[in-house]
Amino acid sequence: MKMNAYVAGVGMTTFGRMMDRGMKSTGGEAIETAIADAGLQKSDIQAAWMSNAAAGVLTGQECIRGQVVLRGIGMGGLPVVNVENACASASTAFNQACAMVTAGAYDVVLACGVEKMYLEDKAKVFGAFMGAVDVEQLKSILDGLQKSAAASGATEASKSAGKNRSMFMDIYAAAARGHMERYGTTIEHFAMVSAKNAYHGSLNPRAQFRDSLTVEEVLASPMIAEPLTRPMCSPIGDGAAAVVIVSERKMRELGLTRPVRVAASVLRSGWDHGPAAEGVAEVCSREAFEQAGIGPGDLSLVELHDASAPAEIMGYESIGLCAKGEGGPLVASGATRLGGRVPVSTSGGLLRKGHPIGATGIAQIVEITEQIQGRSGARQVAGAKAGLSHNGGGSIGTDAAAQCVSILTAA
Repeated sequence: MKMNAYVAGVGMTTFGRMMDRGMKSTGGEAIETAIADAGLQKSDIQAAWMSNAAAGVLTGQECIRGQVVLRGIGMGGLPVVNVENACASASTAFNQACAMVTAGAYDVVLACGVEKMYLEDKAKVFGAFMGAVDVEQLKSILDGLQKSAAASGATEASKSAGKNRSMFMDIYAAAARGHMERYGTTIEHFAMVSAKNAYHGSLNPRAQFRDSLTVEEVLASPMIAEPLTRPMCSPIGDGAAAVVIVSERKMRELGLTRPVRVAASVLRSGWDHGPAAEGVAEVCSREAFEQAGIGPGDLSLVELHDASAPAEIMGYESIGLCAKGEGGPLVASGATRLGGRVPVSTSGGLLRKGHPIGATGIAQIVEITEQIQGRSGARQVAGAKAGLSHNGGGSIGTDAAAQCVSILTAA
């Protein structure tokens, strides 16, 4: 579906460890900031798509998550759609909100993602990720990860998956080892991603981690699951992000001075396919570029789903920034660093900005919107005109369970 929607306002909390704040607090802050940024009132919002992935497991809040957050800031009476789609929950909410505006159902809507992940019981937190795979296949998945690790001599990756870390780090580690074997990608390439994103995150006042890291420091950090050291793995986090989306008619009525157009938004689920075939990220990216009428070479920046450092390198290849196997050399060239040809994860990415899973996709939209509007401060991409958001979630077989790719452009 070709989109005809505009981002009128954005809001986002700092991401991080917030033991004293819940979803109502962070979600309310992000929503009120986005509505004010749009120059609107709460009463102007006609419908809301509210994203959350793990509250049912982690806090026990099921069924009415979005309504609880909205009522906490005095917003009731709205059609509210609660969205859960693993780590792609927020981008799914954004996609569906834009689709309804494009279809003419509404003129002013809200899309918000919110997550509360820091709890005293860490095993409960890491266990939440177990539900983002086919649980009927869970034992065979864990057995397969252990066999893959043992076959490659990866001692850390062969134990504790899902106990003291998200099992997805082991899934990413196995994919990373395969990429290294097929293409000659090195652990130094992965460390370059983490160091680059640490530099970007050091410039972002809302990032969870703001300390800079060198490649050497990344490599010397504790090993989590070979070849991933700690800075190569995205952290859990608390936080929220929100956007106000309007129709073209409403955009003109409001007289927005720096409108940002949703040029494309493509949502798909993965499918069973061979290892050499295109995956869901490749298909979504190609369709998004076709909808937007631009190509990878026209992008000013990318917010990529770097849940691990290898995922960013593989993401370069999936969205067409380079050919298969060339992701490592691309990061080594400096092309994806601020000042390079196409800066990637200027926010610091999931690795440094943080990854409150139900908020991540909309946080990417916030970053791209602010970049296009020229208000990203020290990390501003000069002359930013077009940005791509790549947000995936869950795992079934050898592909993401859900994938959303959106492109925003200056209107």
